[in-house]
Amino acid sequence: MFTVGPVAENCFILRRDGAREALVVDPGDEPERLLTPIRELDLDVQAILLTHTHFDHVGAVAPVARETGAPVYCPKIEVPVLQDIMSFVPWPGFGPFESWDAEETVEGGEHLTLAGFEIDVFFVPGHSPGHVAYSIPEELALFSGDVLFQGSVGRTDLPGGDWPTLLESIRTLVDALDAETRVHPGHMGLTTLGRERATNPFLRELSAR
Repeated sequence: MFTVGPVAENCFILRRDGAREALVVDPGDEPERLLTPIRELDLDVQAILLTHTHFDHVGAVAPVARETGAPVYCPKIEVPVLQDIMSFVPWPGFGPFESWDAEETVEGGEHLTLAGFEIDVFFVPGHSPGHVAYSIPEELALFSGDVLFQGSVGRTDLPGGDWPTLLESIRTLVDALDAETRVHPGHMGLTTLGRERATNPFLRELSAR
């Protein structure tokens, strides 16, 4: 996990033990920090997976994709944002970020086989309109983007955000995945689905079920 940029976004680089093939999830900023271990370990990045296209999650997509040659998997309805990142940055002082044309799109429901991992894609809108999460059931791992955090949830006051939709998305993940699934969020520390269902104050409605 690499926490990058002024809003402390978590980017993940993952691989099987000893393997060269790797994946990058949400390269948000500081591309040299991300590319350095890729170069040093001589990793072959098979794909760049995006949970959503808010600027803090995609700011380093272009330089990482260009150097590694890896295809970018982007939520389908958010492709236009990736193609024009700076037009969607809501506050001054961030960037500039280079836009990118995604090579692949996801909508939820896909099963991906990449870098030796079997990955299920979940459609989990609410924080952003096309938000997805990537589950690796064999590893009890979930890359949740900005849907669920340790003791918190994604904000819903940005364009396309909606609290009831976000809660239903979290319900989908909680119902579908093992409680011991480790959540790798877009901000803050790692947690588990079971821990958040039991203790997250934003999920009281779920914990009462």
